[in-house]
Amino acid sequence: MAEGPGGHAISDNIDQQNRLTNWPFNWLFRKKGADARKTVTFGDASEVSGALLWTVASVVFVLALWFVATNVWGLPQEWQSYGDEVRAGLEEDESYVQRDLLRDCDNHATNPQDYPADLPSCSYQQWLSESTLPTPLAVWDEAIDFAANGYSGFTMWQHLWLSFSRLAKGLFWGVALGVPIGLAMGLSNRWRGIFDPIVELLRPIPPLALIPLFIIWFGIGEEGKVNLLLFAAIWIMVIAARSGVLAVNTTKVHAAYSLGASKAQVLRHVILPNALPEIFTGLRVAIGVCWGTLVAAELLGASAGLGFTIFKARQFLLLDLMLSAVIVISILGVTMDVAMRMAERRLIPWRGKG
Repeated sequence: MAEGPGGHAISDNIDQQNRLTNWPFNWLFRKKGADARKTVTFGDASEVSGALLWTVASVVFVLALWFVATNVWGLPQEWQSYGDEVRAGLEEDESYVQRDLLRDCDNHATNPQDYPADLPSCSYQQWLSESTLPTPLAVWDEAIDFAANGYSGFTMWQHLWLSFSRLAKGLFWGVALGVPIGLAMGLSNRWRGIFDPIVELLRPIPPLALIPLFIIWFGIGEEGKVNLLLFAAIWIMVIAARSGVLAVNTTKVHAAYSLGASKAQVLRHVILPNALPEIFTGLRVAIGVCWGTLVAAELLGASAGLGFTIFKARQFLLLDLMLSAVIVISILGVTMDVAMRMAERRLIPWRGKG
């Protein structure tokens, strides 16, 4: 029998490959084309694309932990029957009935004389109470109601669209102004000298700290909200574009000049393509920061929006509605990030390949 390097039988390697090929979940990890024949994968950024199976397992684990932590475990059946009898005829939500029942359990420990003598002692386990974190089912029911009936005179889709449009405007102007400034700082000593103190002085300031000033400067209308989001995005894009320019391999620039390229051609065909990966990374970071700032931006006199919904629900301690709006923001943020990843793969396929 033929042997491969290290004395291992070739037939053993073939058997191992067949077992991997026939593995039920192999389609989740299978590589296609030339990538399947790569011998070096660790350290190769182009090889890291995620694993669907682990993503699903992570989400399921988080949901299971949430369910276990917010539900009541070990509540005696006698106490459940007692609670039903006491509350007979009352038209209350099931969550409030459970909350009252648990309160009775706690009271029984300190005042047992107020309860029937044949009622056993009540003991239960609950990591997080409903007043701290609602159960997944309660949040799901509230999300369905939010989608069907809306809140504060607006449908969920109107809240969503107003928030998204504000974010898109602020992000657009942040990119439109930040990228040219960053490119200029990376290509010119003069422009870097002009903008460097401005960027370094304003970049560390949290956007939330400027809310009172933005109210005075721009009022409580849409202009103040969009400008606050612009302020949150522009410095990220400046730093990303400048870093992208500084990361360009100078040998490529010299090669372009040696072939007779002009400055405009070098900028278009060498500098911008090589700076795009850093710019896309900055854009993805800016999207996340802008979603975080959006909630504060909608404090500026907003009457609708997901951030407005969260703050108004907080006034009435509607934790399930607050979490529903937070989850909608999270889903939108993930959707935008996935769209950015797809655009990255299509627009800059050379990323991570030198």
